[in-house]
Amino acid sequence: MTAADLKAIADIVTDRDLVLISDEVYSELTYEGSHCAAATIGSLRERTITLNGFSKTYAMTGWRIGYLCAPKELSDAALKIHQYVMLCAPVMGQVGALEAIRSAEDEKNDMVNEYRLRRNMFVAGLNRIGLTCHVPEGAFYAFPSVRSTGLSDVEFAERLLKEQGVAVVPGSVFGPGGEDHLRCAYAVSRKEISEALGRMEAFIQGL
Repeated sequence: MTAADLKAIADIVTDRDLVLISDEVYSELTYEGSHCAAATIGSLRERTITLNGFSKTYAMTGWRIGYLCAPKELSDAALKIHQYVMLCAPVMGQVGALEAIRSAEDEKNDMVNEYRLRRNMFVAGLNRIGLTCHVPEGAFYAFPSVRSTGLSDVEFAERLLKEQGVAVVPGSVFGPGGEDHLRCAYAVSRKEISEALGRMEAFIQGL
C-alpha cells in the first residue's frame, strides 16, 4: 500500500478511535519502489500493531518465528495473553532468525531479484495465454482473471488440477472481490513456472 493509501486509512482509524493491525510479513519482497509500513504514518504510530516474521523474507516457513511491534500499552496487553498460550519461540528458530538478520542480507536481495524475474515471466505468460493479470508489486502471488474462459474460478481450479495437475486457489475463497480470479504462487523455479504455463495453455485451448 502507498503512503497515500495509508494516510486515507489513518483518517478513518483516528476519527473512529480504532487500533490497526498491520501484517507486514511480505514487506521485504517489494519489487517497485519501497514498502511503506503503516506505523510510519503520523497518527497511526500510536495506534498500530505491526506483525512480521521470518518465513517469507528468509525462507524460514515452518520455523514459527515472528514478532509484534506496538506501543507499550498494547504490547503489554498482548504479552499477558501470549505468556499463557506459548512459552517461547523454539530456540533453533531464534538462533536461525538471528543469523539471518546478521548475515543473510545479500542472499535476501538475490532472492528478491529472482522473484522479480519469476514474476515478470509468469505474469507475461498468463497474459499471453489469455488470463488477464496485472503486475503485482510485492509478495509472490499472481491474481489472473479467468472470466474470458467462461468458467467460474472454482470450476477452472478444479478442472485444471484434475486435467493438467496444476494447483491454484480459487479467488472467491478470499471474498467476493476475488470471484473469477485465481491465486497462483510463483515461489517455484522458472522451469516449473514454464511447465505450469504450458499445461495451463493446453487446458485453455481444450475448453
